[in-house]
Amino acid sequence: MAKLTATPLSALADEPVHIRITGLAPSQVVSLQASLKDEKGNLFASQAFYRANEVGEVDLERDPSLGGDYVGIHPMGLFWSLKPEKPLGRLMKKDVMNSPYQVHLQLCHPSLPVKGIVASPPMDSLILERWYVAPGVTRIQVKEGRLRGALFLPPGEGPFPGVIDLFGGCGGLIEFRASLLASHGFATFALAYWGYDDLPSHLETIDLEYFEEGVEFLLRHPKVLGPGVGILSVCLGAEIGLSMAINLKQVKASVLINGPNFVTDSPHVYHGQVNQAAPSNVEFTTTNALGHVEFYRVFEETADKDSKYCLPIEQAQGHFLFVVGEDDKNLNSKMHADQATAQLVKSGKRNWTLLSYPGAGHLIEPPYSPLCKVSRMPYLAPNINWGGEVILHAAAQEHSWKEIQTFLKKHLSPDLGSQL
Repeated sequence: MAKLTATPLSALADEPVHIRITGLAPSQVVSLQASLKDEKGNLFASQAFYRANEVGEVDLERDPSLGGDYVGIHPMGLFWSLKPEKPLGRLMKKDVMNSPYQVHLQLCHPSLPVKGIVASPPMDSLILERWYVAPGVTRIQVKEGRLRGALFLPPGEGPFPGVIDLFGGCGGLIEFRASLLASHGFATFALAYWGYDDLPSHLETIDLEYFEEGVEFLLRHPKVLGPGVGILSVCLGAEIGLSMAINLKQVKASVLINGPNFVTDSPHVYHGQVNQAAPSNVEFTTTNALGHVEFYRVFEETADKDSKYCLPIEQAQGHFLFVVGEDDKNLNSKMHADQATAQLVKSGKRNWTLLSYPGAGHLIEPPYSPLCKVSRMPYLAPNINWGGEVILHAAAQEHSWKEIQTFLKKHLSPDLGSQL
């Protein structure tokens, strides 16, 4: 009798699962199907076909998918190839504390559906739990002064290296990355700055003093290891993270994922000093064959490495990790990271590392997250192409997540790194 196993059945969303099948006939071809529903009930699903070996077994760590949503040896392919049933959907966990995603795995005969004929029932099935917090991680809602967000603390007394987590154009409070980072030993403050609670509904300016307050709040916590903090940021958040690193001496390590090295829209203001936005060329906005909007060319005037619009990254005292998706269709992230590192080199600085991933798109997230290639952002464009090729993007997510943690440990807790 065919048997489907997965180990572990319950794990963090960024941890791998070992999937095996036993009890098949030699060389039998089967279909493995995965599905989950997000908190709004939207369905995401994937499928791959496998051939059993001479003893009737399939091991996803050893055996290649023959077809379906990916081809080749990819042990976690069923997870990162999940696709939304409704177009333009993005899988993004809202409630990270109280409920995991439940991933339904089914082992099926690879027959094609025929109208009027009911498909045979699955040979076996499993439900996997994918959590966004490890046991013992605590969440503290933050509403202190102007600050709004959520602080995630690892279990234990600490002290733990402190990280501020910033997202970008989505607005609101996004917690899934901060909760996972806390699960790996970092006190992580998911900091909202617009479109949440009583914060502004749109950004007229970026007030860096607000983010400075966030840094000071984090460093005041008794379980946070000083004297500095790290930044984990993407897109507009990475633009802000770069400004923070330049202006705030407490910022010791900055992870900038697919961000610009200049101000894109809302001016940055810090103690009366204003950095204005670089000019954009709306006529360079492109639309692909599917009608999806791409913005990666609109700042081509910043291409000159001596551009007056580049933020003075050489003034920063901390270290930088640039994470770049070379197929980013929202920003020319590779060019902007090259500009920033060239500025540092010109100033004699070696305080940076660049991870550049061919085939990766804009939304580089923790590992095994499905690629979101296109999604809605109604106030900006009806559907934005973020870029990315499924297999290469998945590889970039898995590699960069490990490198991000290593980088933050190295520069925030060099003496404790081996214990985290």
